[in-house]
Amino acid sequence: MTAKTRTKPLTVGFVALGCPKNIVDSERMLALIAQAGFVITTDPDNADIVVINTCGFIAPAQAEAMEVIRHAISQKTKAKIKKIIVAGCLPQRLGAKLLKLQGKIDALVGLEYRDNIAQIIETTWSADAPLKFVGPAPRIVYDDRTRLRITPTHWTYLRINEGCNRKCSFCTIPAIRGKTRSKSPRLILAEAKELIASGAVELNIIGQDITSYGRDLGIKDALPHLLLKLAKIPRLKWLRLLYLFPSGITDRLIETVARCEKIVNYFDVPLQHVNPQILKSMRRPHSKDRLYRLIEKLRTQIPGCILRTTFIVGFPAETDARFDELLDFVKWAKFDHLGCFTFYPEQGTPAANLPRQIPDHIKTQRLKRLMLTQQKIAFEKNKAKIGTHLTCLIDSIGKSRTATGRFFGQAPEIDSLCIIKNCSAAPGKFIKTKVVATKDYDLVCKKF
Repeated sequence: MTAKTRTKPLTVGFVALGCPKNIVDSERMLALIAQAGFVITTDPDNADIVVINTCGFIAPAQAEAMEVIRHAISQKTKAKIKKIIVAGCLPQRLGAKLLKLQGKIDALVGLEYRDNIAQIIETTWSADAPLKFVGPAPRIVYDDRTRLRITPTHWTYLRINEGCNRKCSFCTIPAIRGKTRSKSPRLILAEAKELIASGAVELNIIGQDITSYGRDLGIKDALPHLLLKLAKIPRLKWLRLLYLFPSGITDRLIETVARCEKIVNYFDVPLQHVNPQILKSMRRPHSKDRLYRLIEKLRTQIPGCILRTTFIVGFPAETDARFDELLDFVKWAKFDHLGCFTFYPEQGTPAANLPRQIPDHIKTQRLKRLMLTQQKIAFEKNKAKIGTHLTCLIDSIGKSRTATGRFFGQAPEIDSLCIIKNCSAAPGKFIKTKVVATKDYDLVCKKF
């Protein structure tokens, strides 16, 4: 019996975990589930079928996914959930091993089967044994049009490529998501126009490495050309670049960002480390000197630009001296936003088998030292903004007309916020504000 002829449609709960790429996948699956006639419930703890779209990049993401899966299994044991489908990166990485770890899962769905989710739900409902829809790392180019968005109406993610050709020794992404595949400019523009028509005014450009966009298509300077085309879309206000590989940032890209008003002066550039020996061991193709020159070039050519980065501490053979070298770099660079992870020896990566692994307690100490160093920098930068004027995009309105929003230097969900008092503007509107105080990492503003 199909979803169309069933007298009572199946209810489907959906749990979306992981990075922005996973969010896009989740939104596409949700649209396909709705189009198939299933009822999407807001209570995944009480559904005929629950779909859990997972991340499996690093150990904490796997642990989070496993916790959600175990909770769903508990609900199934209580007969509140009938079937459990686990999708995304975790089944792509673990395959049938995941069924052995969690025996009450009813189906696994790898990345290449994303667009078959409605049929898989139907098949799983009537199956008596666990099903496995997982192949090798995907090679398809996703068409992400028609999404049931779970981000706010006024901002969203636009994926321009998938997979990665880099060979970083610590990273599982190429094994999970496959080699780089770029969408055609035509497809990207069509999706962008669809997202803007649905109410988005901010597009956050994503991919595993967006600086590699278009190389597989043989397009020179593909990313700058694409950005200029996107900037012509009416009603689009902000374009933000996320996940820029350091060596892929060209002069042409910098010039394009500098001269195009809609591309916000925000660079998210994961650097991972700065010590030459660690960079070599990580298989990162840039040198310490090149990283210093890149920071200087960005700040010289685009004064006031916002820099975000990510580092890994506790990588094998990271001595105290090499860690101090990283600390000195952070103090010099004064990043506006900084994220940090301790090194995880991910199974199947070359770095997992390197000698001179660092004890966990030392990794934790170094993480704390680095983040305290960055905290001081961030607080000083915030204090320096007191008295300045910022144009903010309103994200939400709370009690007593207190709103939260962001100026161009704050990416959604990962950065700090602007807290705007006495504000009645609706989410998605831009207002002019004046910074009057700080609250930890956030800025306190009033409407100007």
